[in-house]
Amino acid sequence: MNHLYPVLFFILTVLALFINMIGLMRLIPLFLTLPLLFISIYFMLYSILHRKKAYRRMR
Repeated sequence: MNHLYPVLFFILTVLALFINMIGLMRLIPLFLTLPLLFISIYFMLYSILHRKKAYRRMR
């Protein structure tokens, strides 16, 4: 399931970008579309770059 998150957030980012384009045409207020775009970009980058780091004990 964890390998599916980056794909899901990428689709969410593309959808938010499309909604932001509609906002730039002043059909939807920009103060609603811009936070959606930035949050989706943040979650996409976080899901791609976040790695579980396993620390080994030194013997």
